[in-house]
Amino acid sequence: MATAGTSPKPVKHDPTALGRAFKRRLKRGDLLIGGIATEYLRPSLVKLYRHAGFDFIYIEKEHCYLEDQLGDFVLSARDNGMPAISKIAELGRAETGRLLDAGVVGIQLPRTESREQLLTLIDYVKFAPQGTRAAAPCYGNVDYVWPGNTTAWLKKANDSTVVVAHIETGAGYDNAEAIVSTPHLDMVYVGPCDFAISMGHPGDYDHPVVKKAMGRILGLCRKHKVAFGTTASGPAAARKWIGRGCQFFEAADELGLIGEAAGNLVNSYR
Repeated sequence: MATAGTSPKPVKHDPTALGRAFKRRLKRGDLLIGGIATEYLRPSLVKLYRHAGFDFIYIEKEHCYLEDQLGDFVLSARDNGMPAISKIAELGRAETGRLLDAGVVGIQLPRTESREQLLTLIDYVKFAPQGTRAAAPCYGNVDYVWPGNTTAWLKKANDSTVVVAHIETGAGYDNAEAIVSTPHLDMVYVGPCDFAISMGHPGDYDHPVVKKAMGRILGLCRKHKVAFGTTASGPAAARKWIGRGCQFFEAADELGLIGEAAGNLVNSYR
């Protein structure tokens, strides 16, 4: 403990370890299952997801208003060793920077339709020389511990951030190879709800036309060594995707989990 007139000893801390460990698991080929957060951004949800065995938390920030609790939720996730990946509402420097400064390890871009979009996102996500992200080494991204060596921190921070393309439209499908082969891209998520709509089969994640198109994207991911992921229609479909090389799932959100469990309980009493 510091006494009057003395400065506290520097804290030995690596705020980039969480993101770098997540990326090592991606490169190793681990199967990673994400729990989705949509409305209840409470530390208790972090704890429940961690106890359940989820590998990361995916924050649905395109369709849901989460501003008031987001910072505390991300800090809780970090304190519990849970990497958080957040979708952004649209491609923008300010929102991307704020989320990263809050401590998320990755950014997912909805409606990814071109390599140019991804290159812009990467520019926002990475510090120089890879990008133009503004340095803010004093917030949740460093767990409020100022880095002792700024140069080393910047490099390790670049190595720790995760870039996720989100293909869900016909244009994204048409440009899939240019998207998947983008340098510094780590993950490709195919959003089956909108993707099925774009393929002409709304609501049918497992329609042969939808699965064939998704399979083409998965093949491109394997070719370019980028992790492929989706949300499966159920456990049986998930097992088939895993067998084909799917590496991650944005599996279920707290609303669906509560609703399903509550319905099952009531039905069991009836």
